[in-house]
Amino acid sequence: MNAPVPPVPDPAARQSLRARLRGGPLARAIAKVDVALYRVLREHGHDPALETPIRRFSSLGEHAAIWLALGLAGALLDGPQRGHWLRATRSVLVAYVLNTVLKTVVRRKRPHLEKLPALISTPTSLSFPSAHASSSFAAARAYSGLLPAAAPLYPAATAMALSRVYLGVHYPSDIAAGALLGILVGSTGRATP
Repeated sequence: MNAPVPPVPDPAARQSLRARLRGGPLARAIAKVDVALYRVLREHGHDPALETPIRRFSSLGEHAAIWLALGLAGALLDGPQRGHWLRATRSVLVAYVLNTVLKTVVRRKRPHLEKLPALISTPTSLSFPSAHASSSFAAARAYSGLLPAAAPLYPAATAMALSRVYLGVHYPSDIAAGALLGILVGSTGRATP
């Protein structure tokens, strides 16, 4: 027997929540926390002066572009480690492709709040897991053995992932799952010279 759906004022959020509540007690608990966190992150802390820079920063992660470019630049500039860089870059690409496949299997719709529409457009309406998070954390994991310890890879990956919730196109669980996927796949490409 399904538990009653708690009131959620937005019809699209209600539909997404209803679908996730059918997954059992653990899925219900995650869904409730997910929607609550999403609402907090979307309804508080928004400043029009920040939206354009965050939108621009987030766009660098489209199709893993910034991370693939970083890996290829590393391969080009660091001749002695070229093979390691190429392996690490391949793992970022694999994380992106695997994420895309998972999205088509899971088919979770992106969040939507009527009073807070998404601040960017997306190539698909699919949300889980976040490709920005998976490619960013794959890059942070894979490249961390090739760059100086002070390189801000994990903070940059975290900012990239959180930008997707800030912009209204992912639930927090989308970025958490994407980050986990990225770390796992990025570990396969990680090399320590």
